[in-house]
Amino acid sequence: MSAARRHKYIFVLGGVMSGVGKGVTTSSIAKILQARGFTVSPVKIDPYLNVDAGTMNPIEHGEVFVLDSGLECDQDMGNYERFLDTPLPPENYMTSGMVYKHVIDKERALGYGGKCVDPVPYICEEITRRLKRSQEKTGADITIVEIGGTVGEYQNAMFIEAARILKLKHPEDVLFVLVSYLPVPGKIGEMKTKPTQEAVRTMNSYGVHPDIIIARSDRPLDKKRKEKIAVSSNIAAEDIISAPDIESIYEIPINFEKDELSDRLLKRLRLRPRSTDLHEWRAMVARLQKAREEMPIAIVGKYFKTGDFVLSDVYISVIESLKHAGAAQGKKVSISWLDSTEYEEDSSSHNEGKKKLKELSRYAGILVPGGFGERGVEGKIKVIEYARENGIPYFGLCYGMQLAIVEFARNCLGFAHAHTTEIDGNTAHPVIDIMPEQKENVRNGKYGATMRLGAYPAELLEGTIAHTAYGADSISERHRHRYEVNPDYVERIEAGGGVFSGRSPNGVLMEIFELPAKTHPFFMGTQFHPEFKSSPLKPHPLFTAFMKATARESLKKKR
Repeated sequence: MSAARRHKYIFVLGGVMSGVGKGVTTSSIAKILQARGFTVSPVKIDPYLNVDAGTMNPIEHGEVFVLDSGLECDQDMGNYERFLDTPLPPENYMTSGMVYKHVIDKERALGYGGKCVDPVPYICEEITRRLKRSQEKTGADITIVEIGGTVGEYQNAMFIEAARILKLKHPEDVLFVLVSYLPVPGKIGEMKTKPTQEAVRTMNSYGVHPDIIIARSDRPLDKKRKEKIAVSSNIAAEDIISAPDIESIYEIPINFEKDELSDRLLKRLRLRPRSTDLHEWRAMVARLQKAREEMPIAIVGKYFKTGDFVLSDVYISVIESLKHAGAAQGKKVSISWLDSTEYEEDSSSHNEGKKKLKELSRYAGILVPGGFGERGVEGKIKVIEYARENGIPYFGLCYGMQLAIVEFARNCLGFAHAHTTEIDGNTAHPVIDIMPEQKENVRNGKYGATMRLGAYPAELLEGTIAHTAYGADSISERHRHRYEVNPDYVERIEAGGGVFSGRSPNGVLMEIFELPAKTHPFFMGTQFHPEFKSSPLKPHPLFTAFMKATARESLKKKR
């Protein structure tokens, strides 16, 4: 096979500290290589023993992203899809749990013929097998593999070992990118390269060496710092790419191309460079940069804080979807994080509660995202009621739709104690109830992978806000939930003025709830997660409709 046709691998590793941007670096490398005409397949490896990300605490791990297949995975998979504007298969995600489980199950079935099953080579072989299966599924020219964590952690050692063996067998087809942070201590005022030098040495101890170093910092890397890293790390200064903090992650591919990163990668992989086409991407970034008019949006939830810090990663897809839709309208989305527990009656006096609710009028729109559990629920319902009664554009996602149904049943239908059985199993009016086939699983404590997950079709009702937004009769969207609108209450809700504008093809499952445009400027909830299918080049239709409504209402207030 000719060198031009051999499959290529780029492994992206982190050094010094986590959270410095391996995911967006991987996404950006994928984007610039895609723009060069290559088919690119990004793969995320998580070193956790969890078999998937579905049971991970979002405050600790961030958003759980769901693929069309229904696989629950790391939020970086969302970044990959948004940058490439391409849905990814489940083969592009793996965890230590997946790998070890497969090897152990195979051993139990005598799949290794009675051999002593050691991590090397069998775990490494399973990792490589999964990488090859991903390439076969996607037909990609280049696979870009992000290995979670940082070099030096024992959790990801087997994945680096698998990459080393692959490099040993195919030296011209594998290269390594190290994403490392260069701090500027406040009292010192000088960018320090020593942590990155140590990260390179640690990486060398695994038998691998970086071909490219992405130097992350709060400011651009100067020539002197590049030279220091180059000399100590045995790497050309031109292969050290400065990656300073920027306003938008979507600028990163453009910044990488200023340093001709795609050319440097393709040269090392012995691939013939092709013409670059980032025209549409550059135009999108320009729109983001030109957006000046701020559109204040309140996101009301409970998964916000980790210690003294706000963890916005819990809702990263929602945030990005708002940005996509806002920029398309020439608006700059300004997000305020509101803790729903602060709107509950038991957390403040009656007058204080009313005062806090009135403060919601300052926002152009209110969004309640997905979630689970009892904490903060009554606060969310109060917020939803205020948005409905005061004509503030409201968008509820998954749980945000279910609680909108609860609020509507209580305050518009007169079912004072209506609730979801997730919170009150004995409610007199279970307007939201668990799917029958899942009740046995929940009773037995089996919560992992028991939900309606992945892409499902829906039919839209003509003349509704949803149908107008999509411009289509049928859609496919991604789900992640156990509970549904109770079919026993559908007719009563519609008789009371609510509209189910999206339903499953068999008419049993309610997918979109809205109020008619004549009664409210925008009041909508979706049982699915539209944020999982938005990209900067193709903002989601419902987020676009929501942002258009907020712009209209904001303009009315100014008049």
